[in-house]
Amino acid sequence: MSVRVDETDRKILAALQRDASQSLDDIAREIGSSKTPVWNRIRKLREAGVIGQHTVVLDAEALGLEACFFVLIRTSEHEADWQAKFLKALQDRPEVQEAHRLAGDIDYILKVRVENARAYDRFYQALISEVRVHNVTALLSMEQIKSTTMLPL
Repeated sequence: MSVRVDETDRKILAALQRDASQSLDDIAREIGSSKTPVWNRIRKLREAGVIGQHTVVLDAEALGLEACFFVLIRTSEHEADWQAKFLKALQDRPEVQEAHRLAGDIDYILKVRVENARAYDRFYQALISEVRVHNVTALLSMEQIKSTTMLPL
C-alpha cells in the first residue's frame, strides 16, 4: 500500500519520533489539529508501513553494556546456504544491534554491544565456530558522538 506523506503527516511523524509515548491530545495540540484527525492519520501511516514497531530506547551503559564494537567481515562465501546460516547466526545473537551487507571491499558490518572486550571475544569465537569467514576486523568505539533513531523529515 502506497501512501502520500504530506506536511501534517511529517509533523505527526516528527512528534512521534521525539516521544511516541505522548498522548494524542499533546500531538494534536503541537501540530494545531484535533485528536480524531491525528488518530486517523497515524492509523493510515501504520497501515501503509510508514510507522513500524513501537519500542523503548534503553541506555546500554546503564545496563552494563559498555563496549560497542563495529565488526567488519569479509567472506569468500556467497552461496545461499552460507548466507542463510550467517543470517541465522546474527539473528540468534542479541549482542548484534545492527547488521548491514555492503558494497565494496567489506562484505558486512555489524554493530555489537557487549560488556567488555572479553565478552566480545566470546561473541567472536561463537560466531566463527558457526560460520566460515575470510577476515574479521573489530573496531572499538571509544566515544559515541551521536546516536539517533530519528529520520530527517
